[in-house]
Amino acid sequence: MMSDKKTVRFIITRQDNPNSDPYQEEFELEYRPNMNVISALMAIQRNPVDVKGNKIAPVSWDMNCLEEVCGACSMVINGKPRQSCTALVDQLEQPIRLEPMRTFPVVRDLQVDRSRMFDSLKKVKAWIPIDGTYDLGPGPRMPEPKRQWAYELSKCMTCGVCLEACPNVNSKSDFIGPAAFNQVRLFNAHPTGAMNKAERLNAFMEDGGMQGCGNSQNCVQSCPKGIPITTSIAAVNRDATFQSFKNFFGSDQI
Repeated sequence: MMSDKKTVRFIITRQDNPNSDPYQEEFELEYRPNMNVISALMAIQRNPVDVKGNKIAPVSWDMNCLEEVCGACSMVINGKPRQSCTALVDQLEQPIRLEPMRTFPVVRDLQVDRSRMFDSLKKVKAWIPIDGTYDLGPGPRMPEPKRQWAYELSKCMTCGVCLEACPNVNSKSDFIGPAAFNQVRLFNAHPTGAMNKAERLNAFMEDGGMQGCGNSQNCVQSCPKGIPITTSIAAVNRDATFQSFKNFFGSDQI
């Protein structure tokens, strides 16, 4: 007698270690209402059996907050880079195909090493260098209209989706990627962060900087948080060009 239970089918690209070849395994799970990709992966982890009934090693992936805040669970779902915690099974075409982001080196299965993105953020000094050894007081206030758009930029969770979607970020390119532009615009807008504005902008004039962007606009279309990344790219490019004139004339009065 055939079962009338509704099922969900997954095809997962796996890789045992960074140097091994990828392969695919297929899984079938019993459907549950409000099921997302993470809950499906957890079900496979509890019972690691493929569609043929073979016992296999559990699938590896990254996750943390499970509410689209940490950015850890990024992967390619049905060909689109996104967060797996907010990918609902009911909204996905089956079989659901899960792959690791290929912009970054694969560690194992769906886990990747996002060091490339974090190294880019280090290059552009995407932080405010305050040592914290003594109280500096409340500091200058940011005007409310400026605070509102800066808050939108602060939603970046370094998930890496914009780098995966960008055709200019690949193994043959040293382009720092869209996320760095957004973070530089954010920290340069901060009253205290503006102290290092020139240093950040100068980093964009080096190899892998603003000349690497091809204006495909994939980044802004794929960002899970809806951050206006292309606006940030345009703003940073403008500021960096202005900074180049200041560097050439050796003046802070331009």
